[in-house]
Amino acid sequence: MLRVTEDRFALAEVFTIARGSRTHADVLRAEVLRDDVVGQGECVPYARYDETMGSVRAQIDGLGDGMDRAALQTALPAGAARNAVDCALWDWDAKRAGCPVWDLAGLAPPKPVVTAFTLSLDSPEKMELAARKHAARPLLKIKLGTPEDMGRLEAVRRGAPATRIIIDANEGWDADIYADLAPHLLRLGVEMVEQPLPAGADDMLAEIARPLPVCADESCHDRASLPGLRGKYDMVNIKLDKTGGLTEALALRDAARAEGYRVMVGCMVGSSLAMAPAVLVAQGAEIVDLDGPLLLAEDRDPALHFDDAGVHPALPALWG
Repeated sequence: MLRVTEDRFALAEVFTIARGSRTHADVLRAEVLRDDVVGQGECVPYARYDETMGSVRAQIDGLGDGMDRAALQTALPAGAARNAVDCALWDWDAKRAGCPVWDLAGLAPPKPVVTAFTLSLDSPEKMELAARKHAARPLLKIKLGTPEDMGRLEAVRRGAPATRIIIDANEGWDADIYADLAPHLLRLGVEMVEQPLPAGADDMLAEIARPLPVCADESCHDRASLPGLRGKYDMVNIKLDKTGGLTEALALRDAARAEGYRVMVGCMVGSSLAMAPAVLVAQGAEIVDLDGPLLLAEDRDPALHFDDAGVHPALPALWG
């Protein structure tokens, strides 16, 4: 039996990116119930990819009850619906076999990984205050993506003068804005810029020097995306809601590394259940951004554990 439920989690604070703001995380949880064993997975439908709670739920509801992971890869396209079901099937398979997912997948035992903490888009004054509040964190990810971003970035650096910083423009810049900002990003010690230009309008990246690594997010979904990235990007951001689950995420990670890309593992704003499979993909990644649960006012029980070592692998009672 395949069952899907809708869950809503309040955010600790309003979360804003260049495309809009939100106060809640709306997610779908898929459950596979067979032989008295339950496996679960979570996805976050994303409007940027023409997904809604209703459309993703309809995709899941349209699957047959006997679906396995191999058949699922062609039954649904890469995206949120396949992610929830793929991760639920991994969880079910592991529980049925009596071994953890990492062992079932032939991976090494996972360890905690240091994750970025995201500061959402706001006024320079408020972003500086947020940076001061979180200045002890090892890595801050700054949401930008407007023509007025220089003041925001300067403010964050004042607030967190010693913290490593990466930035995410969420496709919000054009070529002229990025060319103007790039030298200042280096001056302020930014380590990486994520998706500075819109997907499909990013050819300019192949024509300029990239002393600052550029990471593909909206431009990279699964392995089929890789040919279109050549010469434009240095890193790929692997998100399970884009790849369509753990199965393709692991394959994309290996394929990207084989082609010389560095790896970032990111997330949508979801609960610990959504992050748990991504922790396996994040092993050895150059940048990890799995802070979704840290942005919530409430989470699942049990939740992932976060401490100075980073985000820890999930307890079996949660996933895997």
